[in-house]
Amino acid sequence: MDDTYTDDEDLWDVPEVPVPGDDGAVGAAAAADDAGDAVAAAADESSELAFDADTLDAKLLRHFSGKIVRKDLTSLMKRSANVPTFVLEYLLGMYCSAGDEEGVEEGLERIRKILTENYVRPDESERIKSKIRELGQYTIIDKLSARLDEYKDIYVASFANLTIEPFVIPAEYVRNYSKILQGGIWCIMRIEYRRPDAELDEFGADVFGDEIPARNRSKKKKRGPEDSPFSVVSLTPIQMPNLDLDEMIECRQYFTRDEWLNMLLRSAGYEPNELTERERLHFVERMVPLIEHNYNLCELGPRGTGKSHIYKEVSPYAILLSGGQTTTANLFGRMNSMRADRVGLVGHWDCVTFDEVAGMRFRDTNAVQIMKDYMASGSYARGRDQINADASMVFEGNINDTVQNVLKTTHLFDPFPPEFNNDSAFFDRIHYYLPGWEIPKMRSSLLTGRYGLITDCLSEFCKEMRRRDYTHLIDRFFRFNSDFNKRDEIAVRKTFGGLAKLLFPDEAMDKDDVEWLLDYAIEGRRRVKEQLKIMAGVEFIDVNLGYMDADNPQDVRVVQVPEQSEDTLIPDGPLLPGHVFGVGRAQGGEVAVYKLENKAVAGECKLKHEGVGFNKPVHDTLDAAFENFETLGSRVAPGMHIASKDYLLFYNDLQGKGLSDEISLAEFVGLCSAAANRPVMAALAVPGILRVSGTMDEIRGLEDIMRVAKNAGAKRIVLPYACIRDLQAVSPEIITGLSPVFYQDNDPVDAAKKALDLQ
Repeated sequence: MDDTYTDDEDLWDVPEVPVPGDDGAVGAAAAADDAGDAVAAAADESSELAFDADTLDAKLLRHFSGKIVRKDLTSLMKRSANVPTFVLEYLLGMYCSAGDEEGVEEGLERIRKILTENYVRPDESERIKSKIRELGQYTIIDKLSARLDEYKDIYVASFANLTIEPFVIPAEYVRNYSKILQGGIWCIMRIEYRRPDAELDEFGADVFGDEIPARNRSKKKKRGPEDSPFSVVSLTPIQMPNLDLDEMIECRQYFTRDEWLNMLLRSAGYEPNELTERERLHFVERMVPLIEHNYNLCELGPRGTGKSHIYKEVSPYAILLSGGQTTTANLFGRMNSMRADRVGLVGHWDCVTFDEVAGMRFRDTNAVQIMKDYMASGSYARGRDQINADASMVFEGNINDTVQNVLKTTHLFDPFPPEFNNDSAFFDRIHYYLPGWEIPKMRSSLLTGRYGLITDCLSEFCKEMRRRDYTHLIDRFFRFNSDFNKRDEIAVRKTFGGLAKLLFPDEAMDKDDVEWLLDYAIEGRRRVKEQLKIMAGVEFIDVNLGYMDADNPQDVRVVQVPEQSEDTLIPDGPLLPGHVFGVGRAQGGEVAVYKLENKAVAGECKLKHEGVGFNKPVHDTLDAAFENFETLGSRVAPGMHIASKDYLLFYNDLQGKGLSDEISLAEFVGLCSAAANRPVMAALAVPGILRVSGTMDEIRGLEDIMRVAKNAGAKRIVLPYACIRDLQAVSPEIITGLSPVFYQDNDPVDAAKKALDLQ
């Protein structure tokens, strides 16, 4: 075998790299130590540097030496190298530790060469295999995983990108780096190729009379991992093989609250000085699914805000499902299987992220039910098995309008597909709704150029902290109010616990710190409850989530959500004459609010309408309103001159629920308002069906009608006296703040007079 591999040896010197200790991969560690010394020395000597360390940089260099890297260099290399972030940061730690620009540039060039020659890309696997064979040994960067073959008592390894058959790996590597057995670890490895024995030259033996050794003609033995010509002769992890969690927690005492928060953001690649305090907390909230098991997070907002960055680039323990599509078997495992795919993605990853909720599709109609079961309890049934898993769920998507406009027409879970939309039981399992519209769009200034923890250190910290529970820290100072149900409490405690583990891993929290995180945790859960109230009404009417001081129970604080403003669908102020809000069931069956905008112009008593299309039932209900207006309208107010005007109507389906054929009384009132040039009462909703004969239908589903009207902002609602008995069954929470205005039964004229405040 040819042992010369000069080109490879010039580039790497892996055998001389010492074995990593508990602090992680030694190359990055030693290099970061050198970087710290270089920066500190240069700062003392006031020499010219390409990088000026700030106060936080200095603290990181002092307390996390060996675990940090310059993030601007990471961003620079990511532009041209499509490799995992932690691979880049390891190489940067090895080769870009110099404090001068020339040394950094030289290191970058070397890294580019390494990535070109040694990083294994799947489409170049055969070229790398050939190079190993031709050189005898060759150094590669790839992800190595292994399993124990208990029958042969060997560890069988394989690569993620290099397509060679499984081979035997020395047990010492598995003992030193246990992560090889737990999903694999990225490594720098020197691979050796051992050529198989040459085939016997039987023809030449016949010619020259050589003795031919006897050959075993028995059935050929099946080749196994021990027969592979490939073997690992040297290995150095790029990821941290071990993390001293206690040491890292111990370092928390040297940082203020804001410094530690800023350190986390810089470690994830963000520059905290470009963000407000609230925005910083939003970015940290994105990390909670990585550090808290069985946590369900939803973030909907504009495009380009970096929703998926944390789950794609920062943690190797999170999987991002692009497009949001998967199968039930892929997500939750195959039924009655004894293989590794028995538990699905939720059993193999710490976090499963659906990148675009609008694209979530399941062929299996039971998938949503399984997901609801898992999100509530962390377990689910597949066939005969009850399976437990710890993966958190993250749902991301886009909102294509301002949040104010969305709230006027629907709820904030609207981007979810029909299988989920309006399924209050599913959304009730969401622990936190992150307001993506409050997060700035990504721009160059938001990417930090300063020191942060190497990505793998941050992800390992989150991984190790998942085993700990900080939810009890709330109880030191506060108690929840009576609007909390059990799911609300679980959601808030999980959010609080995750944030506390990230920001206060040493549990050193005073009362202000606890209140700061508790306010934020409750806000996200209340945002969920507000949407549930819109969907299901009285079932989720208790939205005033808050807390009280444990030492002073009379001191109660209710947490609000910023987007719940006074700018509601039905305004408090006066409307234009002819404008009225009707309430009725859409033809799909859902109760909704509609704005009927009427206008009277000179003409011959004709009705023209827009927004109705060719919907015959809606045409019929508008015709019924207009015919009653022609015969009864003059009794509402004198001097209207109904016959000398034309009437123009714009039918506005505000909530996008589809048109309703139950708004004829509202249209009758609107026509009277336009003809009399008198507005209806402010904040008024008008339900009711007026037939062409002049009779009126009994109002059905009064509680649903009043709930929808109140959620839309109505303060008054016109009802016949016959509804008084039905009001006794309506929830007091709905009646509070929504005053009935009664009119005589079966009398549209009296209803119009009351609506126009003429009596």
